[in-house]
Amino acid sequence: MGLFERYLTLWVALCIVAGVALGHIMPSFFGAVATAEIAKVNLPVAVLIWLMIVPMLLKIDFGSLGQVREHWRGVGVTLFINWAVKPFSMALLGSFFIGHVFAPMLPAGQIPSYIAGLILLAAAPCTAMVFVWSNLCEGEPHYTLSQVALNDVIMVFLFAPLVGLLLGVASISVPWGTLLLSVLLYIVVPVIVAQAWRRVLLQKGGDAFARSLRTLQPLSLAALLATLVLLFGFQGEQIVRQPGVIAILAVPILVQVYFNAGLAYWLSRRFGVAWCVAAPAALIGASNFFELAVAAAISLFGLDSGAALATVVGVLVEVPVMLSVVRIVKATRGWYEAGAAQGLHAGGGPPVTSP
Repeated sequence: MGLFERYLTLWVALCIVAGVALGHIMPSFFGAVATAEIAKVNLPVAVLIWLMIVPMLLKIDFGSLGQVREHWRGVGVTLFINWAVKPFSMALLGSFFIGHVFAPMLPAGQIPSYIAGLILLAAAPCTAMVFVWSNLCEGEPHYTLSQVALNDVIMVFLFAPLVGLLLGVASISVPWGTLLLSVLLYIVVPVIVAQAWRRVLLQKGGDAFARSLRTLQPLSLAALLATLVLLFGFQGEQIVRQPGVIAILAVPILVQVYFNAGLAYWLSRRFGVAWCVAAPAALIGASNFFELAVAAAISLFGLDSGAALATVVGVLVEVPVMLSVVRIVKATRGWYEAGAAQGLHAGGGPPVTSP
């Protein structure tokens, strides 16, 4: 691990501070960048996400995607967390923390809107950023791609009814443009570009391919840090103006992330899932598709609503918290693999190992 990767947490902290400071000092600049969007998908952020995920997608050999069948337990765990646990647990956590514990410290008229924003955030599983987290924890790339694609398909059918059920409304205005454009920009196009590029590099030989991956790794992390500066810069004034509300809204999101990541990780261990799948399973189970959540909150409740603010807090929390989850799953690999082997033996399966 190089110097850049070893001190990634420090660079993240510095980028958060820089983003907030620059957003407060240069609000007009960040405001102009924030308006460069189509269907609520910010184009500069989309470009940076491309730079993050295309190098990771280069590692995927489509001829080996059939191997994902071996990891059906990991797929099942993640689907259970994303669709049967995460939205409902956030509804409970939001009601407990925002509706009761911190209610006296919040504007009473905005409390239902804050809770609604948290639910919107939890009802949309993450897409593109998952490739970053999976790569950082050496996750199985074929499983990650398959799980993200499966979540995207399910989201088309379940997002609206699930949110409608939890918010208690008859119909939900799903921002289909945001959903479809995000899938196109963050999944379809990068996969096509990466596979075409992979073919060209492999024609030059295995050594050239390996050198290209090593060269692109720092670029991917640099794009992650630049994204962080932009996201915090967009909300710099908001953070300085009402830091207390943002800190309060972050509490249920933090509890939610660690609870769902921990549950997915524990269930994977219990069912003997290989660590290289369990690590990204925990991260996929905990992270959110914040572009969709923000767009849905704005379309349903308005740009200046508590719901929109709650989803934005999810954006701000996402990167530093998910990096901490990456550190946790990597630090506990030995403990995990000892228990996973026992879990699989108990079920009559072969010993489980990670590459």
